[in-house]
Amino acid sequence: MAKTATVRARVEPALKQEAEDVLEQLGMSPTTAISMFYEQITLRHALPFDVALPNLTTQAAMADAEAGRVTRAMDAKSLIAQLDVDD
Repeated sequence: MAKTATVRARVEPALKQEAEDVLEQLGMSPTTAISMFYEQITLRHALPFDVALPNLTTQAAMADAEAGRVTRAMDAKSLIAQLDVDD
């Protein structure tokens, strides 16, 4: 089927470039990616991913990260030891 419809959207230039860089690594054009996205919407009758507001725990973690309150470790074992979490 010939592609004759046009989809136009405004996005931030940096976001567009980053997304197109990823698509290029995947060997895919933006047109192909958008077509795949639309195909999934029609097959699922919904977006092909969950869209939800973050819960309170996630909101708190995001606020901590934005404020620079993070725990850093060289590996998972060290992180678990720092957080005093059982394996």
